[in-house]
Formats: sequence, C-alpha cells, structure tokens
Amino acid sequence: MSVANPFFASTNRNITINMNFFPAIRSLVDGIVEHPPAVSEERMSLLEDLGDYVRERKESGEGVKLNFICTHNSRRSHLGQIWAQVWASYFGLEDFESYSGGTEATAFHPNAISALRNQGFEIQGDDSSNPHYEVRFGEDTPSIECWSKVYSDRANPPTGFGAVMVCDSAVEACPFVPGAQRRLGITYIDPKVSDGRPEQDATYRERSLQIGAELFLAFQHATT
Repeated sequence: MSVANPFFASTNRNITINMNFFPAIRSLVDGIVEHPPAVSEERMSLLEDLGDYVRERKESGEGVKLNFICTHNSRRSHLGQIWAQVWASYFGLEDFESYSGGTEATAFHPNAISALRNQGFEIQGDDSSNPHYEVRFGEDTPSIECWSKVYSDRANPPTGFGAVMVCDSAVEACPFVPGAQRRLGITYIDPKVSDGRPEQDATYRERSLQIGAELFLAFQHATT
C-alpha cells in the first residue's frame, strides 16, 4: 500500500532553506519539495530511520557522516552521495559530509554521470581508468569528490558514520560494516539493467530522481 507522505505543515521551522542552486537543480528540487513521492509504509519507515540517525547526529553536535554503499561504487551509491549533499545544503545542515564506496572498486559509470549532467549538475573529471570527478550543484555549495573506491577506503570515515546500503548485493555482502554507528538498508534497482537499451537514459534519470526524492523524505523527517 502506498501512503501520502506528510509535507511541511508549518513555515516556522528552525532550519535554513538554501536555494542558491544552479537553475536546473533548483527546478528539480522545487518539483520534489512541491510533490514529494508516495512510498509504502515499510519504505517510509526505512527512510525515517535514516532521518532519525541524521537528527541524532545533528543534535549530538558531533556532525553527520553518511557512507552510501553498493557493490561496485559506480551508480547508485554515487547518486546517494550526491543527493544527500544536495538536501543537507538545502536544509542548512552544518557539519554534514556524504561519502560512497563499494565492496569493490570499478569506476563512476559514464551513464550515471551523463544522467546527472543532463539534470543540471556540473561535473569535471580526469581521463584515468578510475576518474576522479568534482560534482557541483550551485555556485556557493560544496563540491563533491566522486570516484570509485571500496567503502573502507581511507578517504571515507573509519568510524562515526551511518552506512546506507543501496543495493541488495551489498546488503548480503556486508552484514556488518566496521566503524558504522548504524547500518541502514535502503535498496534500489540498478539502472544498469537498461544499459545499451532504448530506455537507458530514461532509466538513469528515473533512478536519480527516485533516490533524490526519497532522500528528501529522510532529510525532511530529520529536520522537522
């Protein structure tokens, strides 16, 4: 069963809304905020668990760190890392950092990068076999460093973070994530199922928007 998710009932919130994003990102964010997705009660419970963790860390004064984990750190985990930073910036969450990793390292997939660029993100990278990218979504918002790595890479926090498992394989491969304060399973269908097919671009766009919209629900819960 799908349920309508509660939107902001009051404008008197102790948060700072930042909308100084690139115009295309502003449009996407506006659409998600004005028309939040309807998800099942079970799924909403998972998103609220993530929101609870973000709130707890925020109130602790020790900062919030999230590490989005999938198998290859090539698609869904990067989408999670990027959209989490967008919502943290939108809601004015200070001392927030998002990361990503995999059970193995490959490369940030070109199809995912293309989808993000088409949605308005600015992405610059090198031409190595595992390129390092800088992703931006606004003039004065933090840039996000993205490249494929294992979740335990030294670029990621060794302790004091929430592990967000975004694929079933990673959930199975990592029943325990060393250093994680909380392990949260919020999985998505891999857009690679459409690679090379006519629906490829639509699938990647849909998955990016799904992850972005559902993370909005989590961050909304964390800040209300």
